[in-house]
Amino acid sequence: MSVKIRLQRHGKKGKPFFHIVVADSRAKRDGKFIEKIGIYNPVTNPATIELNVDAAVKWLNNGAQPTDTARAILSYKGAMYKKHLQGGVAKGAFDEAEAEKRFAAWVDAKEAKVQGKVDGLAAAKADAKKAALEAEVKVNEARVAAAAQAEADAKAAEEAANAPAEETTEAPAEGEAAAEENTEA
Repeated sequence: MSVKIRLQRHGKKGKPFFHIVVADSRAKRDGKFIEKIGIYNPVTNPATIELNVDAAVKWLNNGAQPTDTARAILSYKGAMYKKHLQGGVAKGAFDEAEAEKRFAAWVDAKEAKVQGKVDGLAAAKADAKKAALEAEVKVNEARVAAAAQAEADAKAAEEAANAPAEETTEAPAEGEAAAEENTEA
């Protein structure tokens, strides 16, 4: 029996959610499995992965073959590295305590890197929100200025409409006086 470490799809359309399982290679994708060793949610940013590393390493040592995506997930969470370190212990390159120390250091570095990405995403989201708020304030100020300008133009037009009526009664008198001056000259 060939055993695979692979993903089982769950979740609704457009929102996938996967279980990481150990299953017979002949079983259906979402069918019968031997053991569930973790979950994978690619919808979140960064992707949420919960994996029982010890169980994954046990199955890898027993000959389970991970699919390409499962191999990437196992590498990301350190199961492949832990298997590699156990091979070094078996060969006598270093002892179990050294292997655990190296694995713990690797996990801490990986978690710091992931936390840095989460912090960067949160900062980018805050900056985008701040920029959107500033843009909205500028638009609102422009809208208020445009409304004030329109009101001032309307008031000026109203005054101009009232003022020419008064000036037109005076204007012919001035015009007649100017015409009389031109005729006398």
